[in-house]
This record gives sequence, structure tokens and C-alpha cells, in this order.
Amino acid sequence: MSLNFLGIAGSLRRKSTNQGLLRAASTRLPAGVEMDLADLMDIPFYNADITDKPASVVSVLEQIGRADALVLACPEYNYSLAPALKNILDWASREPNNTLLAGKPVAILGAGGGMGTSRAQYHLRQVCVYLDLHPLNKPEVFANAFAGGFNADGDLTDERIAGLITEQMQALANWTLKHKA
Repeated sequence: MSLNFLGIAGSLRRKSTNQGLLRAASTRLPAGVEMDLADLMDIPFYNADITDKPASVVSVLEQIGRADALVLACPEYNYSLAPALKNILDWASREPNNTLLAGKPVAILGAGGGMGTSRAQYHLRQVCVYLDLHPLNKPEVFANAFAGGFNADGDLTDERIAGLITEQMQALANWTLKHKA
């Protein structure tokens, strides 16, 4: 098995707990799976008037195109997904015939307040339906970012959440192989 996942965090802060979840996921991959991380820092808001895609957009779209599956770290902003995450999905969805996203397997995880981004993740699942992405149903990963499970750099220290991420990455590999068959 040789698979490539792309991790995309909706939070732009380097020390964010959602970036930390992706760093944790990248160290808990099954054999034969590699994961790149997208950088959304310089991605402008999607605007149809921008006819020449900025280099930052082209770079992430190329990463999405090479990925066999996506790992979306979904923060919760005002009960919904973060604009940076929605924005890159908007950019990708504008490619002809939705070729970058249609049929691509996805795992969703997130760190946030009390309910650990559950509302935002369910909203993101609605977006995935429209984009013809194929989200993994289980295991779900909801981490409370303020309950002591992360250090000051945003790195995951909670072994229970780490175990769920390990299970989720294995499930995503299996889901991806099933979709490639």
C-alpha cells in the first residue's frame, strides 16, 4: 500500500491545537502512508475576478491533486467551520468538473471548546456532500483544546485522543483503498 494524505488545518496559527492534531496524525500513519501538510497562510479569499491564480493557491491545489485522501482539521468559529478551511475548498471546487475533490476520501478531526468542534464538523460534512467528497464516518475525533490535552505549542499530549487519531488514520487508509478499487 502506498498512499498520500494531505492535512489541511482551518486555523492559520502555527501553535494552534488543530495544527497540532495534524502534526499528531502525521506521526500515527499506517505503514505505506505519507502525509503532507498544506499551508493556507497566503491563500486569498476566493474571487472569480482573480483570473491568474496566486502561487500560494496553485501550490495547495497541486497538493490536493496529488493526495489520495484529505485530513481536515476543523476549528469551530461561531458554531461553524473556519473561513480559511472553507476558502481552500471553494478554490479547489472551481477546478473544471470538480476534479480535485469529487470522490476523494476525507477524515475530519478538530480541537476547540467544550464540544470539541462537533458543530463545525457536522457543518463541514454538509459542505463535503455538495463537493462530492467522501467523509469517513468513524472514528470521530473531537478534542477539547482547553482541557489540558495540548501543550503551549499546540502539540497533542492526550493519549486517548492520540489513540483515536491512530484509529482514524488506519480507517482512512482502508476507506481510501476501498474507493481506489
